[in-house]
Amino acid sequence: MKEIKIGRMVLSVCQTNCYFLYRDGEQEVIVVDPADKGDRIYGALHKNGFRVAGILLTHGHFDHIWGLEALRDAANAAAETDGLEPVKVYACEAERELLKDVRLNISKQAGRACVASADVYVKDNDEITLAGMSCKVIATPGHTGGSCCYYFAEAGILVSGDTLFEESVGRTDFPTGSMGTLVHSIKEKLFVLPEDTRVYPGHGDSTTIGHEKEHNPFCV
Repeated sequence: MKEIKIGRMVLSVCQTNCYFLYRDGEQEVIVVDPADKGDRIYGALHKNGFRVAGILLTHGHFDHIWGLEALRDAANAAAETDGLEPVKVYACEAERELLKDVRLNISKQAGRACVASADVYVKDNDEITLAGMSCKVIATPGHTGGSCCYYFAEAGILVSGDTLFEESVGRTDFPTGSMGTLVHSIKEKLFVLPEDTRVYPGHGDSTTIGHEKEHNPFCV
């Protein structure tokens, strides 16, 4: 089986990481957190021969969903042309309310009100399989009440959203946030993963579970 690879685009005023995962040499990709300019995300992927197989959301803050509708519309138009099923969006069940509330998702405060919805709402330990790639949903409340991470065990990849950063963690002063809950999520849900698991956060550079266990000052 071909290796799973991951790429990223850095988008929006918040410099948010939008990731895409694919098997080497294959055309289908999973997009995680379409941060902004969904038409450009689609165009860049299409230009490189990719087709969107599904979209995963780590949480519902504006800077992770601003590009969702445009990307979904473009991907679904292409799917319809090719006679394929519509592209589905996945998010944690506990994030449903935040996604559709412009106050909770901070989009109104950010100056561009936006709401979103998922086609499939998932829960902790659910498994998602798209484009021949499988990931486990790890619910990690704290940054928001419904934040989650996606763990691709085969590839040793964790897409962590704004839960865990390189030597830092997501802020918790927004609605539904809690620092105590966040630290608990990281220690109990993420630090039990293999230490060589590579962590791809919502902002900044990648890191590893082992590095964060040793050097993250928020999780000592």
